Amino acid sequence: MNKSSFFIIGQHAVMEALKNPKRKVLRIFLTEESKKNIHRKSPNKNLLTDIRVYFKTKKELDKYSNKENLLHQGYVAEIEHFEKPILKDYIKDKKDVTLVCLDGVTDPRNIGSLVRSATSFDIDGIIIKERNFPNESKLMYKAASGSIEYMNIFEVSNINSTLKNLKDKNFWIYGFDEKGKKSFTDMEWKGNKVLLFGSEGYGMHQHTSKYADFLVKININKKIESLNISNSAAIVFHHLSFIKKRVD
Repeated sequence: MNKSSFFIIGQHAVMEALKNPKRKVLRIFLTEESKKNIHRKSPNKNLLTDIRVYFKTKKELDKYSNKENLLHQGYVAEIEHFEKPILKDYIKDKKDVTLVCLDGVTDPRNIGSLVRSATSFDIDGIIIKERNFPNESKLMYKAASGSIEYMNIFEVSNINSTLKNLKDKNFWIYGFDEKGKKSFTDMEWKGNKVLLFGSEGYGMHQHTSKYADFLVKININKKIESLNISNSAAIVFHHLSFIKKRVD
């Protein structure tokens, strides 16, 4: 089956795509300096083997990033999509799984930053509505800094039915809401769980929040109304990672 391709830019996004054996890199556009840097960072393996490499000036590469006003850093690659992982197959027979569910989150930069944090703190996967996932966004890949290569991203057609199915499979659903009665640090965080985050502007959809077993909040001072979703998520991911390491 032929897969559609798209372009990504930036040193970390391109380098991690090259390192990932599951990622098909079709072409790569580099400056002479960025090629040398690839070899410096991976001296024991030629990441450019069997890949069509084209050398360009920085100005020539600007056309791939001008629209988004991003810095390409001398790295542009054309890559294929992954095979989409299937959630029900992934969770089968697994224990102590931690998933993140994004309800109405659409901003590519926020999604990319959140993926980066989730990868850093060993979150098992991210659930997002298929039509909300900007799967060819240069901005998202740049913000993710290569971490998308290592994160399970489950694109689903319906968030509510997905949460219902997960509850039926003994997942606990934790909805993050500033109106939550408990701080998330007061929870036990055991077993299979879903961390449910709503959009920055509107929070969780009311109907979606009904699937949460617990509504919890991140305590901050009165000076600021709320945190950016990627910052909120990073705080939560770090806390859960600390608890897991302490238990292990």
